[in-house]
Amino acid sequence: MRQRVALARTLAPDPELLLMDEPFAALDALTRSSVRDLVLDIWAGEARRKTVLFVTHDLTEALVLADRVITLADGGVRTDLEVPYGRPRDQRALPARADYQALYDRLRVDLTVAD
Repeated sequence: MRQRVALARTLAPDPELLLMDEPFAALDALTRSSVRDLVLDIWAGEARRKTVLFVTHDLTEALVLADRVITLADGGVRTDLEVPYGRPRDQRALPARADYQALYDRLRVDLTVAD
């Protein structure tokens, strides 16, 4: 509940830019999924899109929430790609897609393979 209140406080003044650093890291899996749905609902209902810099170590979270994913490794950008899924997104249906799994695997490899 605290995370939802913090999110509401952040969105209330209607900022143009949101910086979110691991905002769901301390949540259990069910609450994390619920808050992701809340964020997706808020973004879907926005009349004007917001710019959000979202830092996460969770590739599923990145692919569900982001329009663009940038991975960093060895002090620099390793991957910079646009997420090819339109909006609104269903976080439960997306992982069942074959193209999702291929994209997820590509990002995972990019983060684990040394130069």
